[in-house]
Amino acid sequence: MKSNNKLFIAIIVALLFGVILGGIVHYQFAESKEVFSKNIKLFGTIFIRMVQMIIAPLVFTTLVVGIAKMGDMKMVGRVGAKAMGWFISASLVSLLLGMVLVNTLAPGKGTNIKMDDASSASELLEKTQSFSLDEFVKHVVPKSIFESFATNEILQIVIFSIFFGIALSSFSKKEAKPILKLFDRISHVVLKMVTYIMWLAPLGVFGAVAAAVASYGFEIFSLYANYLLAFAIGIIVLWIILLFVGYLVLGNRLWTLLKRIKSPLLIAFSTTSSEAVFPKMVEELERFGCQPRIVSFTLPLGYSFNLDGSMMYMTFASIFIAQVYGIDMPLDKQLTMLLVLMLTSKGVAGVPRASLIVVVATCAMFGIPPEGIALILPIDHFCDMARSMTNVLGNALATSAVDKWETKSEN
Repeated sequence: MKSNNKLFIAIIVALLFGVILGGIVHYQFAESKEVFSKNIKLFGTIFIRMVQMIIAPLVFTTLVVGIAKMGDMKMVGRVGAKAMGWFISASLVSLLLGMVLVNTLAPGKGTNIKMDDASSASELLEKTQSFSLDEFVKHVVPKSIFESFATNEILQIVIFSIFFGIALSSFSKKEAKPILKLFDRISHVVLKMVTYIMWLAPLGVFGAVAAAVASYGFEIFSLYANYLLAFAIGIIVLWIILLFVGYLVLGNRLWTLLKRIKSPLLIAFSTTSSEAVFPKMVEELERFGCQPRIVSFTLPLGYSFNLDGSMMYMTFASIFIAQVYGIDMPLDKQLTMLLVLMLTSKGVAGVPRASLIVVVATCAMFGIPPEGIALILPIDHFCDMARSMTNVLGNALATSAVDKWETKSEN
């Protein structure tokens, strides 16, 4: 616990130094801010890449061991059904919340913001042109497990691991034991690597925050004030809902869980990457008391199907762009959009800036100018900080809840 507190304090200090240094560069050395941002951001890139290199082996080994140790395929189905029940419910609540708030607060109506240059969105628009059912299937079903490992396609690795684990569990205990023992040892070695890599987190946080503040300055927080304020209210309400449901399930143990995951939450917030804390989440949830087999099965699924912060953002951003362009979106059309987002948002968790790509695809589908995404690109970094942190909280609560329900059903 002391080690966890030290890491948390180190991240806070790095965050503050990053804001101060970024502010100094932006306001005192404006001519150097682009070069500075590009170079200082490397600290964040190094940290995230080091975490990414261990995600695939960790997901594969822990999930295979978890399923094989369950042995009973009825248990696998039961745990999977409970997890998916939570994921679908949380996704619907998040999407509905985004829709209700953007309609109530109407941050895009009566705005003076003009979209003179959409060139900043060109990369996203190009990526989205190939966004289709065909692409969705390709992101879900692996063609080659080696390709999935190389590109960190978590959902594809999960699907292969489930099949591998089920096949392994069909062998006798004597036959399966050597493979299980090997994978179990590998997963523990990778978790040991996590401990070392996490001490680079403050450096990563420092680089990511300093680069963002140097590029945009402090006025970015006041730019599009209505949009940021409305989104912040949405995130706060979503947190209240998640924590309330978490308290109903976990009781007072919820506060223990929050203490355990405070470092992952802060890292996700600072680096805008929920993926960066996946290995640390495995470690902390097991320390919290969750069964390793439940964690190894539920958490990777959550990273593909349970991105609560991103889900809320998708309806919020799509309808916001429609409001800016003065496009009327009747309730039936918004509900259709919600159902479309419910489906299209799954399976793209491993895609960089997946939330924005899904928003662009949805806008095009419903007659909203997709180049409107350029409106929110300058401040998306700060929205992404809140999205990522909320995704981490949602997955921690989902895994803990499934673990508690499963423990009850076993007793």
